Amino acid sequence: MAKAMSGQNPVKPSPNGLAASVKAANSAGLPPLDQWNPPFCGDLDIRIAKDGTWTYLGSPITRFELVKLFSSILKKEDGKYYLVTPVEKVGITVDDAPFIAVDFDQAGTVEDQTLTFTTHVGDTTIAGPDFPIRIVIDPETNEPSTYVLVRANLEARLDRKTFYRLVDIGTDHGDWFGVWSGGAFFRLIPSDQMQAD
Repeated sequence: MAKAMSGQNPVKPSPNGLAASVKAANSAGLPPLDQWNPPFCGDLDIRIAKDGTWTYLGSPITRFELVKLFSSILKKEDGKYYLVTPVEKVGITVDDAPFIAVDFDQAGTVEDQTLTFTTHVGDTTIAGPDFPIRIVIDPETNEPSTYVLVRANLEARLDRKTFYRLVDIGTDHGDWFGVWSGGAFFRLIPSDQMQAD
């Protein structure tokens, strides 16, 4: 619940209010979140599920335009996620990564290639030293989860088909199997484990 500012009426944050504030700011492209420093207004019952579905009060947000708008004002600070407008900042819940990488384009060959990932909300990012790919192995299930940095501390988790496509173009480098992009090599799995599989 939003707290009242001195001399102001308390206003409870709402998805419609957030959308109106962003539209009023009339930013071309991604909003300048680094220039917006509004007060924290509380948490909003918005959740991004592991599969990338956005929900409000437990119900899916089905309007793609609204999800895309909200994704453009998403910020991560100190391990927590917020939606930020020029006038308010609200906390939301993210189960894993806020974005899902649903595909990638490959240009070049092996060591000089670039991999451009596309997310489920239409963002693109070129993997490289500033936008790394990382893999996390679940210690209980041994299942891998692979992520690529999209922007400012926000990652996309690769969906299963995209991960398998990535493995298909992988190569050995030293003792590791992985992929090249933007002049950097990203380790996926030790080469000896890959051969054992």
